[in-house]
Amino acid sequence: MDQKTYKIDPNKPKVKLPSGKSYLSVKQVVEEKKLHTICQSGNCPNLAECWGAGTATFMILGNICTRSCRFCSVETGKPLPPDIDEPNKISDSVKHMKLTHCVITSVDRDDLKDGGAQHWANTVNSVKSKNPLTTIEILIPDFKFNTSNLDIIINSKPNIISHNLETVERLTKQIRVQAKYNRSLEVLKYLFDKGVTSKSGIMLGLGETIEEIFKTMDDLLNTGCRIITIGQYLQPTSNNVKVEKYYSEEEFNTFKEIALKKGFKIAECGSLVRSSYHAEKHLI
Repeated sequence: MDQKTYKIDPNKPKVKLPSGKSYLSVKQVVEEKKLHTICQSGNCPNLAECWGAGTATFMILGNICTRSCRFCSVETGKPLPPDIDEPNKISDSVKHMKLTHCVITSVDRDDLKDGGAQHWANTVNSVKSKNPLTTIEILIPDFKFNTSNLDIIINSKPNIISHNLETVERLTKQIRVQAKYNRSLEVLKYLFDKGVTSKSGIMLGLGETIEEIFKTMDDLLNTGCRIITIGQYLQPTSNNVKVEKYYSEEEFNTFKEIALKKGFKIAECGSLVRSSYHAEKHLI
C-alpha cells in the first residue's frame, strides 16, 4: 500500500441506534446490578449492535480511572475502593444473560498496591465457578509490567488475555500519556511466554503513517500475539484528541489482508471495530 495513493474517506462511520428486546434486557441487568460497562463509559459505537445481540463488556474496579489517556472518555480522578461483591455481581449477570462468552475490562487502578490484580482474579474465578461453560476474555491494563500482579491474573486462567497498544509508538506518549509502548509489548510478550493466548488492538486516525501501522503489526507479532483488532478512532467528547483522518472500509479490508499475510491468525478490521467486537469469534 503506497502512502502517496492512500485516499481519505471524509465520511464518518454510521452508528446504529439502540433498539430491541435484547438491548433492553442487557440494559436492565446492567442498571439493576449497578454494573459498569465500557460500552457506556467509553461511548462505544457498537453498543446498540452488541447489546442487541445480548452481549456486553463489563468494566470492573469502578468507572473512574487513575490515568488520563487523551482518546478515552472514561472519567479520570480518585477512584472509590473496589466493590468486594462485584465479582459475584458480574458472575450472576453472566448467568442471568446466559452468555456463552464473557468479556471483562477495567479502568487503571494505579492507586491500589496490586493494581487490582486480585480483584481481577476473583472476578474471573467467580464467573468460571457459576458459569463453567462460559469462555472468558479479559482486557487488562499494563500493571506497570509488575509480573507478580500479572501472574495473579494469569493463574485465574481466562481463555484470552488482551492488552491494547492503542496507537503507534510515536504517538503513544501524546495519546496514552502515562503508558509506554515498549512496556505494553513486554506485557504481551510475558503473556505469550506464559502460554497465554494474547490479543491486542490499535486505533487509526490519530496521525499515524502507513509505515507505522505496519511496524506496529510487526512489533505485535514479535511478542507472540496472533490476534489483532484495528478500528477507526472516533472522538468521544470535545475534550478528547481530534480525529486526523477517517479511513474507508476498503482500506480496513486491505489492513486485514496484510495482517493475515504477516502472520496474524485473526485480524478484525473495520471502522467500528473495537477490542471486544466479535470477541466470541476470537477463540483460537
